[in-house]
Amino acid sequence: MELTLVPIKNPHALNLILGMSHFIKTVEDVHEAMVNTVPGAKFGLAFCEASDVCLVRTSGTDPELIELARDNALALSAGHSFILFMRDMFPVNVINTIQNVPEVVRLFCATANPVQVIVAQTDQGRGILGVVDGFASKGVETDEDKDKRKKLLRMIGYKF
Repeated sequence: MELTLVPIKNPHALNLILGMSHFIKTVEDVHEAMVNTVPGAKFGLAFCEASDVCLVRTSGTDPELIELARDNALALSAGHSFILFMRDMFPVNVINTIQNVPEVVRLFCATANPVQVIVAQTDQGRGILGVVDGFASKGVETDEDKDKRKKLLRMIGYKF
């Protein structure tokens, strides 16, 4: 077995969800989940098929994001994984819906941080072992930091 670190290319620091599913129907069902949850959603989705012809399957509403998802999925080439990039929205808007898609079995991360994916390669194929999402902790928040966090949540409309 060989371990590889695959960086997710995300030049515009877009929000993304990286997950694992179990069936080719994932592409259509995740697409439907996105457009039914956020009308006008801008996203790109790519799914790594793990049997038969083993293609990267794609869908979405934004050609640039579809291409970004496709290129990252191909770099991962990890069976039954999927990657979803979104614009002008946050994972919190769709994460529960995505987790409730029948084919989805796990989410590795939902973030706009830099992501590195730890991939295992065997003679059979590739699989995701885990992710590095962002950076290491630098300390514990102060009262001032708490106030800033609360103000940010209110400024972006997630708290009153």
